[in-house]
Amino acid sequence: MKTKPKENKKQASCKGAPKQGTMSRRDFLSLSALGLASLTILPSWIIDGKHIPPSDRVVMGFVGMGQQGFNDMRSFSRCPGVQIAACCDVDSIKRERARRYVVDWQKNQGMPQRCDLYEFYDDLLNRKDIDAIEVATPDHWHALICIGALDTGKDVYCQKPLAYTITEGLAVQTAVRHNHRVMQMGSQQRSSPEFQQAIKMVREGALGHINEVHVRVGDPPKPFNLPEMPVPQNLNFNQWLGPLTDPKIHYHPDLCPPISLDPEVDEKLWGAWRWYQETGNGYPADWGAHMYDIVQAALGFDGLGPVEFIPQGYDNHKYATMRYANGIVMTEQPFDESQPNWQGIKFIGDKGWLKVARGYLAYSTKGAYGSLDKKYQPGTFMNEVLHMQNFLDAITKHDVLRAPVEYGTSTNTLCCIFNIARELKRPVHWNPSTLSFEGDREAAAHRLYWYEYRRPYTLPYCDHRG
Repeated sequence: MKTKPKENKKQASCKGAPKQGTMSRRDFLSLSALGLASLTILPSWIIDGKHIPPSDRVVMGFVGMGQQGFNDMRSFSRCPGVQIAACCDVDSIKRERARRYVVDWQKNQGMPQRCDLYEFYDDLLNRKDIDAIEVATPDHWHALICIGALDTGKDVYCQKPLAYTITEGLAVQTAVRHNHRVMQMGSQQRSSPEFQQAIKMVREGALGHINEVHVRVGDPPKPFNLPEMPVPQNLNFNQWLGPLTDPKIHYHPDLCPPISLDPEVDEKLWGAWRWYQETGNGYPADWGAHMYDIVQAALGFDGLGPVEFIPQGYDNHKYATMRYANGIVMTEQPFDESQPNWQGIKFIGDKGWLKVARGYLAYSTKGAYGSLDKKYQPGTFMNEVLHMQNFLDAITKHDVLRAPVEYGTSTNTLCCIFNIARELKRPVHWNPSTLSFEGDREAAAHRLYWYEYRRPYTLPYCDHRG
């Protein structure tokens, strides 16, 4: 899942990495490293009855084949024109699960049946016949893998949140701009009709002036307290740790939920690394990266964010509170009192209110806005294929991305500062224009702003440190 130490030379400088050689998608057609030459001589593919010209094909690799990554790969395989060339994970059983799915899918599509497997992600990135990758690893790996892919001329689809720290997110954003690549955040709610309509209504003034926003995302992370257990032979836990330095982190199966192939038994829980502050950012980054992302879009603060963060309980604040420069107040609290743990958003304006969650939209305002006629069903997730197709169309047709890296960066920064203020137990001020805490040295020294990587790892493009 990551660079072998001896091959990490290109990450030696904190001030940025040189641009690597890039390859256009059409250039790849002359290659046959995967045995794809028999396909590239054809004028088109036929997938699900649709003719796909060679210029619209995207060869993909996948890094991180746990529950999320495996599901994402299956969704990508439903997009016309996708070829899957390789998969990477630190767990050999999950690698094999991915390979079995891919070769069966290739057989059904009439493609050559081959999927190469890698333990170290840089081996996958060195493949010149791969156009784009998806990153679905634990959050602490996102920045290094995304930057490595961008530096080798690949486009990137990255699961949310963008990174574990603020500086990592800013570094990825710089790498995207430096390499002129396409990068889509896996914030699929941006492509979901109920959220699109909610954004449209707020932007068009259907609620009037917005005064408050209530957002329910869930509990913050807790200190790491899992008991240490023996590492299974199929898992390279040292590679799973990567740049993390906290000595309290050790192996427990909840961090890397096990699976089996014979019989087939998939993960029984989501990787618990997200619930511990040494390895993740809890619900504020898990669901927050979705819900706060929609708030940012609706309020017109993509690329920016709140300027003040007040933790729950400080000076009698019942809920964690964030203030935008224009005076709008956003609180982390139930958006629907009848279902207090339901993740969603309530916009409150001087002309009415609007509630939105996955598969659900309700509002008090009257006018020309039609109803989606959808009902919320607990545990229901929207189809991600439309969001993935938008990423592919941005590569092949130069369509506009719905969730570019700038949006992911600002939302990631918001989620991190939410937790910084909570851990410091006091208000924290942030200047989105200067990307700084404006002289607050304690906040700037927090691990969620920047932390020293475990050797030999270093973060390229980290000009925002300090």
